Amino acid sequence: MKRVVIWFTIILVIFLCLFIYWKFFYTYSEGYRAGMLQKFSYRGTIFKTYEGEIILSTITSTKDVTLASEKFFFSVTDENVAGKFSSLEGRLIVVHYKEKKGRLFWQGDSRYIVDSVRLQE
Repeated sequence: MKRVVIWFTIILVIFLCLFIYWKFFYTYSEGYRAGMLQKFSYRGTIFKTYEGEIILSTITSTKDVTLASEKFFFSVTDENVAGKFSSLEGRLIVVHYKEKKGRLFWQGDSRYIVDSVRLQE
């Protein structure tokens, strides 16, 4: 009986470790999003995180005003990448993101973690 309990505990711990890895650390998808950076802020009560919002649009007017749009919410965990966003608000940008299945409270409010940004050409 003692062996059964030990093996059950080992299997349970392994399963729990795999689940936590899959839920919070495994990259479910990654890709690029392009649009106008509408908002970027450093916020939080206990754990401060960088949070941003991009307006995605396929239709623009002649004055670079977004007409039809969808919002893309994201978090930034790297201080160097966050520093690049400060001068890009209101400009057209392209970000590279990684999507996680779940989120940890110290990584931000979004499942989308942005790891690079550049101006759209």
